[in-house]
Order: sequence, then C-alpha cells, then structure tokens
Amino acid sequence: MSNEIELKLTFPQKSLAALRRHPLIAEAPREGRSVTLENTYFDTPELELRERRMAVRTRKAGNHWLQTVKCAAESVAGLSSRPEWEQPYANGSFDFSAIDRDDVRARLETLHPRLVPVFTTHFKRETCVLTPREGIKVLAMIDSGTIEAADRSTPLCELELELVEGDPRELYAIALNLAETLPLTPENVSKAERGYRLYSNHALRPAKARPSRLNAEQSPVDAFRVIAFDCLALWQANESGARESDDPEFIHQLRVALRRLRSALRLFGPALPAEFVQRWSDGLKDAADGLGAARDLDVMLAEVLTPVAESGLADESTLRLMAMAVDRRDREKAAAREQLLAASHGRQMLALAADLYALQSDALVKSANLTTFARLQLSQLRKRARKRHAAAAELHPEKLHELRVSLKRLRYAIEFLLPLLPEKATVRYANDIAEVQETLGYLNDEAVARSRLKGWAGKDPELRSGAAFVAGWHAPRIARLRKSVLPSLEPILWGKAPWRR
Repeated sequence: MSNEIELKLTFPQKSLAALRRHPLIAEAPREGRSVTLENTYFDTPELELRERRMAVRTRKAGNHWLQTVKCAAESVAGLSSRPEWEQPYANGSFDFSAIDRDDVRARLETLHPRLVPVFTTHFKRETCVLTPREGIKVLAMIDSGTIEAADRSTPLCELELELVEGDPRELYAIALNLAETLPLTPENVSKAERGYRLYSNHALRPAKARPSRLNAEQSPVDAFRVIAFDCLALWQANESGARESDDPEFIHQLRVALRRLRSALRLFGPALPAEFVQRWSDGLKDAADGLGAARDLDVMLAEVLTPVAESGLADESTLRLMAMAVDRRDREKAAAREQLLAASHGRQMLALAADLYALQSDALVKSANLTTFARLQLSQLRKRARKRHAAAAELHPEKLHELRVSLKRLRYAIEFLLPLLPEKATVRYANDIAEVQETLGYLNDEAVARSRLKGWAGKDPELRSGAAFVAGWHAPRIARLRKSVLPSLEPILWGKAPWRR
C-alpha cells in the first residue's frame, strides 16, 4: 500500500497553453512522454463502493493495464492523502489478494461478482519533475480530456502536484508561484466523484456548513485551524458551483463561508498572531465585497418585491421596478461570475491554506484550556451584543443592522464551540438567536430596498408611486416587528447563558 499526498488544482481549458508556457513547467525535466490514459471505474449497480467511499479502477496506458483500489481521502484545500493499492490488471479480471487491509480486501471480494463499469475518464497526461530545492521533489501532472458516463460528457482540466519527497507545505509554495499568473483553484472533488455525479445525472448542490469537529483536548490555535479549514472547504465547494450554475444559493453560501471565516478570526483572535488576523480579516472582506450586490438584489426580489407582485395588488409601476431589479441582478451576477473566474480567488484560497498549515501556537496558547477560552469569548460576544441592543433603542435601521451583525457573530461562535458546551440548551439558545436574527434581517432588507427603489425612481412620478406602494404594502408588518424585536431579545441577552457554569 502507498499513501498518496497530492494537491489538486483546476483551471479553465483556455488556460492550458499558458500553464504549459509557465517557466516552472516549461523548464522542468519531463518524466517520460505524454500519455493518453483511459480509466474505467467499476461499482455495483447499487453503487455500494461509492457509499463506502472506495474506488476500483482499471487504467490503460499504451499497451499496459493497471488495477487501482483507493479508499476515502480527507481533502482539505485541494490537498489530499489516501491509501492506494496498484498492480497489473491481467486477463480482464480483478485480483484483490494483495490488498493488505483485511476489511478492504474482504469487502471487495464480496462485491467482486457484481462489479460493472459505471463511467470512464479519457485524458492526456503530461508529467514533469519539480525540484525547487534540495530535498524537495514533486511530480506536476497536467490532465486534459473528458469524463464520460452513459451519453453524457464533461470536460476535465486539472493540475495535480504529487509529493515524492519533502514537506507537504511545499506543494502550496509551488501552487502559489503558478497562481500568480494563472487562474488555478484548489479542488477537493476527485475525478471519481465527478464521474459518479455525471453517471447519476445529479446537479451540483450548494454546500452548507457542517457540524463543528472540535474537542476539548485541542489548543485554541488547533481549534481555529480545524474551523478555518472547514470554512475554506465550504468556500471552495460553493465557488465551484457558482461558476457552473445560476442558482443564487451558491453565492449566498459562499458569502456565508467567508463570514464564518471572519467570525472565527475574531473569536480566536486573542490566540492568533495579530498580523495573521489583520491580513486575513482584510483579505476575506475584499473577497466577499465583490459578491454582495448580486446577493442583495436576489434578496430584494425574493423578500420585498415578489410578495407584493404575488399579492395581485401590484400595479404597472411596481412591475416596472421588479423588471429593473431583475435586470440589475442579472448584470451583477454576470460580474460576480467574472470575478470568480479570475485568478485572485483561487490564489487567496491557496494562500490561506498555506498560512493555516504554517500557523503555530506559542507555549502559553498551546497550554490554554479550550473550554475555558470558549466560555470567556462567548461571554464577551454577548456583552457586545448587549451594547448594540442599547444603541438600537431608537430603532434606527443602521443600529438595528449592527445589532443583527453582533448576534450573527455570537451565533456562529456558538456553532463553532458547540462540542464543548451542553448540547440541548445551547442548540435552543442558538435557535432563539436565529429567530430574532431573521426578523432583523427582514427589517434591514426592507430598509435597504426602500432606499434603493427610491433612488431608482428618481423624479419619475410613476416609479415613485410604485416605490411608495411597495413600502406601504410592507409597512404594517414592519411596524409590528419593530415594536417587538428588541423586547424579544432581552431574555436571550440577559437571561441564563448555557455556557455559564
């Protein structure tokens, strides 16, 4: 058995020639000649190997055939490590006897009679050897071709950096060098997973944050690293989807990932180097800012304008405003997609991953008790929310929005730290915050929409009438919620907190 450590990067097909011309690639010695690889992946009709995160593949390279078995890999920021068994494939029959993990071998021998081809990958592979300094050896493999299943096909363009000798962090150093001029993006999804998705004809779905994986034995820095890598995976998954799909939920979840990352930076800031916190707070804000307009217009359409239109009461002027919102939203979405296709986002992801791997704890932070740290930080966040609550007493929209942001940071912190806290009480507390946060979100969305519609209307009397009608339609609900929202928060911010002893 070997343990393969590689960093996988994707890029647009139009950038293939530029990648080949990059000095790091063009001047590197080749390992053999370019080869065309035909891979066939096998599974049972019920896809039982996929269910167990295993893969069985045959590969034809020239006149040679190989059989490969792979097991689940943990992939973070494109970097993956997985157990792999490879041997000659002869007589059109699998042989699993050499697999030295009893559970894997037994499972494959049981399923062997029912294995059938499910999809294929056809691609040209060009391999060069990178030796940036003594003790470092990396294979750079450029794959370009297609994935095919049934009568469907999808293009394949990847660069895999496979570590032969040295520290895995060197893979990021090479990738960042290339990403200075090339639109490379780290990729966690394997060729096999893409093939299964094509075979099943399942569209890519927006990814949501997964439950926290913290434990009380971790130091604050180690805990932050786990959370940050999970947020980075969420960022990557939704960025891939946003490049391929018009579904607005991809951009929404992408921005959620960036907000969660920034919240984690603030939460663990006292344990992290100040320069690291400042650099990434600014960098992540810049990454999110260019995507905000498209999402804001989607929200305005869904939460403010569509309910009015569906009421049957909207007049021609209101419908004109809706048409303007749709047009501007579509233009912003096109601009956001262009931003996602640019090199900067992929380079940011790679730089963040490299910095996370390099992040070190000093002796004092390393010895800090994570549960104690969590309780102190949550108490501080609640105190800040109390101050925002007091500042919002006059119900000014800007102050209500600041209160909402404060509550969001508190809720994210609770979600991050949940494994260290009493689960049931903490989940109820977080749900109560989310309910008030949703109310504040609606109040903010309506206030922003009212201002935007007024600006669009300008001096046009018909559009001004439409903007006034939309505001009036929402007014009774706005008045009711403004009256109740601050009192509903008082038991949350001044009652017993679940993290208190």
